[in-house]
Order: sequence, then structure tokens, then C-alpha cells
Amino acid sequence: MNENNFPKLHNATWPGIVGKGADSEPPIPFDTMLKLTATAEVDGIKFDGIDLGLLDPHINIDSTDDEIKKLADKVGSLNLKVGSLVAPIWRGPAMGTKENRAYFVEMVRKACHFGQRLSELGVRPYGVVRIDSASSPEDWEKDPVNNTKLIAETFREACDVADGFGEKLAAEGEICWGGMHSWKTMIQTLEMVDRENIGFHADMSHTLLYLLGYNRPEDRILPKDFDWSDRQALTEGLKTITKALRPWTIDFHVAQNDGTVHGTGSHDKTGRHCLATDPNGKLDIVADAGYWMRDENGELTKAFKHICWDGCMFSNEVMMKQQTWNDILATLIRVRKMHGWHEAA
Repeated sequence: MNENNFPKLHNATWPGIVGKGADSEPPIPFDTMLKLTATAEVDGIKFDGIDLGLLDPHINIDSTDDEIKKLADKVGSLNLKVGSLVAPIWRGPAMGTKENRAYFVEMVRKACHFGQRLSELGVRPYGVVRIDSASSPEDWEKDPVNNTKLIAETFREACDVADGFGEKLAAEGEICWGGMHSWKTMIQTLEMVDRENIGFHADMSHTLLYLLGYNRPEDRILPKDFDWSDRQALTEGLKTITKALRPWTIDFHVAQNDGTVHGTGSHDKTGRHCLATDPNGKLDIVADAGYWMRDENGELTKAFKHICWDGCMFSNEVMMKQQTWNDILATLIRVRKMHGWHEAA
């Protein structure tokens, strides 16, 4: 029996609301997402925790301390921990007006307070606060130099606020966010921020599309009309991306992608999250997770205490099947077996 107990295995709750709504499918209630997570089980192993989007209608970012305690009690009663949090910064583009940027920083402050309270209550032993630029690649492209400077300035202010709470911020590597929409622009942004408490959030579905240059063709690594049967070229591309971004990576989503983009509701097209068992998936999930979790010498980085699965924009029909989450948990277990470690209790 494999005795690895780290990294801890988490599920995300925000797929119940992201991409849902009036112009899509109804949101899935927070309690339902919790139940599906807590009920999943494979060979006696269950999810260790959840990652939270501090987003209405699931969670009110302006919750009182008493309300945060009720949330902590609810999660804890299911034998789950809380890991990373997503700050609701999208009404305040990081390269927007002074007021926009002040709103962005204030949402980060509120998310950090929320996280601090959960940590003090004993249900959040690890994790970061996740952010993005809340800006489109199209707007960024109008003035790349100055827009990157604005994003970096906003992120620096947010980092300084987060540091006061002992929190780290993870910038999401997703092709729909300006200044973060290619692997090269992502590195430029992080380097310009120049703060010790900022890092990279890698999601295997999103970072796969960095290889294809969606929204930034000049930064593509794989050729146009790439033949997905060429596994050697794909492997080399993954090694290039992970070598560049792994040193920044402090938050990690295990995921699958079929090589396409997808959007539902109000969510822009981005990497399509596929089922762990999707026959069209282009990644060898367990093997390819290792490029993020191990350095170039094959040594474990142990850069994050938990890994998470993000089922963003899965259909409600798929999400309401318990088997979906059992299959996902089984995949995470295989990742931990291959790339995990043991720590004494």
C-alpha cells in the first residue's frame, strides 16, 4: 500500500457557479458541491479538502467573523480542510482606472482576512489566495508595455496587503487574462511584480494551451496544426513550459484538456476542462503532473501542500453524478502515489 499522505487532495467548489447563470445552466449550490466532495471515496481514501471561490451565491466575501466560523464548522464537520481561496477581483481590472485598481486590492484584502480567520479556526493549514488580472488579452495588446506595468503595480500593492496577513498570492496562468495569457507574458508580469509572496498558479488544462499560443501566437511552442500523436514533441513542449514556470509555481490544479478552448455563460473561452476519463484528453495526467511537481532532476519540489481538481464549466449533468468525483479522486490518488511524499502526523 502506498503511504504517501502529501500532497493533500482537494476538490474545487466554484465550478458550481463559474460559467453558470441566466445565460447558461443554474448554479449548483455550495452545500451540494460539499456533499459530492465529501461523499467521494476510492479504496477507502477520500478527499482531504476543498478550495473555495469567495463568490456569490456560494460565499459572501463580506461575511462576518461569525459567518466565517459557521462555514469553518460546516466544512470541518465533513472532515474536510480548506486550501486555496479565489479573490473576487473581476469588477476591478488590474490595469484599469485608479478606482478599478483600488477595488482589486480591497478584494484581495478581504480574501486574505477570510483566509486568516479560517486558518485561526483550524480548518485552513495551507493554501494561497488566487488572483488574475481581470483584464482581457485584447485590451492588454493595445499597449503591452504600459499595461504590464499597471498590472504589476496593482499586484505589488496586493502583495503588500497580503503580506500583512501572512498570505501568498498566486497569479493564474490562464489564456483569457491579459498579461497572463502566454507563458512569456506571465513570466514578464511576475518578474515585474518583484515580490517574494507572489507565485504562479498552474492548471494543467490551461497551461497546455500555452504550448499552442492561443491569444498569443508568437509565443507558441508547438507548430500550428500540431499532430497530437507526436508524444515526443508534446513532452518536450511540456518540459519547456514547466522549466520556465515551475520555479514560480505555488498552487497546482491537476486537470485534463482535449486541446480545445471552451466557454459557457459569461466566462470567456479558455482551456477546456475535461473529465479525468475523457478519451479525447491530450495529457497523460499522472505522468505530466510530474513535470510540475518534480524538478529537472526528478526530485520532488514539495512547493505546495495540496493539489486540487477544478471541474470548471463541466455540465450540471456531469457534475451531479457521484461517479464523476470518484473518477477524479482516483486520478488524484494516482498522482499522489507517483509524485507524493509522507509526513509524520
